[in-house]
Amino acid sequence: MRLSGVRGGLSSQRDALRTQLWPLPTIGVGLALVLGVVLPSLDALIADELPVWVRTYLFGGGAAAARTVLDAIASSLVTVTSLTFSLTVVTLQLASSQFSPRLLRTFSSDRFVQVTLALFLATFTYALTVLRTVRTADGGQEMFVPRLAVTVAFVLALASVLGLVLFLAHLARQIRVETMLRDVHAEASQTLRRVLPERAAAGGTVLPTPPVAAVALPAAASGFIVRVHEGALLAAAVEADAVLFVDRHPGSSLVAGTPVGVGWPRATSSFDEDARSRLQQRVARAVSTGFERTAAQDVGFGLRQLTDVAVKALSPGINDPTTAIHALGHSSAVLCELAGRDLGPLLLRDDQHQVRVVLCRPGLRDLLDLAVAQPRRYGAGDPSVLTRLLLLLREVAWCAEPDQRQAVAEQLTRMRATIAAQDFDVGERDRLAELAGQVEQALVGRWVPDGQWSADRGGSLLLGAHAPQRVQHGAEQEHRPGDQ
Repeated sequence: MRLSGVRGGLSSQRDALRTQLWPLPTIGVGLALVLGVVLPSLDALIADELPVWVRTYLFGGGAAAARTVLDAIASSLVTVTSLTFSLTVVTLQLASSQFSPRLLRTFSSDRFVQVTLALFLATFTYALTVLRTVRTADGGQEMFVPRLAVTVAFVLALASVLGLVLFLAHLARQIRVETMLRDVHAEASQTLRRVLPERAAAGGTVLPTPPVAAVALPAAASGFIVRVHEGALLAAAVEADAVLFVDRHPGSSLVAGTPVGVGWPRATSSFDEDARSRLQQRVARAVSTGFERTAAQDVGFGLRQLTDVAVKALSPGINDPTTAIHALGHSSAVLCELAGRDLGPLLLRDDQHQVRVVLCRPGLRDLLDLAVAQPRRYGAGDPSVLTRLLLLLREVAWCAEPDQRQAVAEQLTRMRATIAAQDFDVGERDRLAELAGQVEQALVGRWVPDGQWSADRGGSLLLGAHAPQRVQHGAEQEHRPGDQ
């Protein structure tokens, strides 16, 4: 468990650094500064010892020419760097307004952008540093031209030009919604594979039930939970000889002073004042909060981003249902992968294999509602969006375990109520009813070919108890997907 805590801490630190634009450029500037000091000194030592064929490839101009070249490189790189920053800011604004503000982390963590900025700033710094070592013969001083260092500056300038071209091509690809959704999907998959183990056979462990007199464990700061230090919680529980039940998980919003869970002693009826205070302080330190959600331990963050893109696309100002449908396809793939993971509470045990900490995690019902509820509400008037939502439910129904299928059935009931409230034509209503029936069959493990559901039921279908009655052959008949 201690190793798991260390890995979790390293993962959180990596995520925090990965989403910042400054680390790699800062490292690049530092390396360029060192190289700009070392290379001219090395140049002075080995300039006369280099073979002739090597010197033919080095810079061959005088001090004035070297100053001109280095000055041109430094001044041009300032302009290029400003352009790069401007394009990056414009891209961030576009992603925020057009898709979702929560996608900004995806752009700021783009390694290509960070490396490009590092290259430009490093070239600028290196050129300025080498420029100060070039000496002319004026004033009685000995002329010195660091030919090797100037040649390296020229190579870095060429690399910067190539980097600018590749950066523009990369940026044009990154602002495409397909690329953004792919990146969010990949990050969500990495998070759930790192945080959630494979689903195993149901065990016989009985979860401890918090007693009425359990002590509340308040949060130390407001914000979103970005990390729960499992090892620290277990150590606090063992030291206090207590059992902890934490019902807030990474991604939850906290307010300082409100409980993140409860704790109670195993051997006595209550804690003394010092033990209770010490336990509360240690638990508060073990729950890290931040001003934004991160993907370090938050398995629902990727779904939140995908849902945001779908909802934004369905807004009247954008009106792009195709993007919403694309986002729902990624949400479906993430949900199907989540269904194969252990979403139950995480139990932390001591050396005697006694349960000491219970960490609640979001279940499939919560995650499914996160992915479906808002698109269903804001896309209720678009049959294509509702069609994709029903396909999502059918896909999740096939991947869900028997104890998870009730969550799909609940979403299907809500979908039918939403569809029945819309003013669709007969063809659209029948198609949606057919898909709803296919979801029902998937819940019981039966595959129905497309179109077979309505054929088995003699043609037109309606949507359960919410559908209006229709007249066929002079007789008033109500058809439901469940009728045989």
